[in-house]
Amino acid sequence: MIELVDGPLSLGLVPELGGSIAFLRIAGRDAMRPLSAADAAAGNVLGVASFPMIPYANRIDGNAFTFEGRTYRVAPNNGDEPFNVHGSGWKSAWTVEAATATSAVLALEHEGGTDDPYAYRAEQHFTLADGALTLVTTIENRGPRRMPFGFGHHPWFPRDPDTTLKFRARSFWLEGPHGVVSDRISVTPELDFREHRPLPAGWRNNDYGGWDGRAELRFPARGVGLAIEAGPLYENLMFYADPKRDVFCLEPQTNASCALNRTETDLGVIVLAPGERAEERLVFMPFLI
Repeated sequence: MIELVDGPLSLGLVPELGGSIAFLRIAGRDAMRPLSAADAAAGNVLGVASFPMIPYANRIDGNAFTFEGRTYRVAPNNGDEPFNVHGSGWKSAWTVEAATATSAVLALEHEGGTDDPYAYRAEQHFTLADGALTLVTTIENRGPRRMPFGFGHHPWFPRDPDTTLKFRARSFWLEGPHGVVSDRISVTPELDFREHRPLPAGWRNNDYGGWDGRAELRFPARGVGLAIEAGPLYENLMFYADPKRDVFCLEPQTNASCALNRTETDLGVIVLAPGERAEERLVFMPFLI
């Protein structure tokens, strides 16, 4: 594990476990659900604090998509789930290209293969400074033709009775079978988090589109909160909350879920020619309350 420290902030990284964040803390208090010793020993990437979603975020409906006249197929990659989810980055070991006391660069060279049409190079630049973690993600198309890309990060947070969320978005995707998206609707009052409100009592596994790039989470019982600011490529925010679990997720991502299967042109898909790259930043700002 790599540990970075800057004042009251500390960050743990596990390059070998999906290039993931193991913990993010302020004054010793966790701002995300930390990776446990048991999950670390078992190599359980679903136990990390946050993992990268790359070269696309969330699901590909039917494990296939068509782009510029070619049909590409992918394989299921998450246990019993029938469809590929979050791409290949979280399933890969990343290398450490640079590290200081307050920064680190993780990189992944992915060649693709059978049921994996993506060849790419990805980098994650982590920096602790001025009370914040800045994470800059880059991806370069190393394949022979233009391809649709996307990326994001998948934080896990503790679910407490007094947890509240705040974020603003323009649209809400209804959930279909197996976690794929269905129809896009306007954000109705019961789905609106523009002011702080508690987690919903029922199931939630939905993409918010037209996200304005800002969010805030508060955990009063733990005495900690987290503000998130994202660059303009992060147009979508996935919200997962299962009332039967003690965690939930709020996932900044460039593309909408199942965007590669859909014909709409405003879903955050990034088309890269061979050798082209895309880059965007996420800023996580823990605070005490």
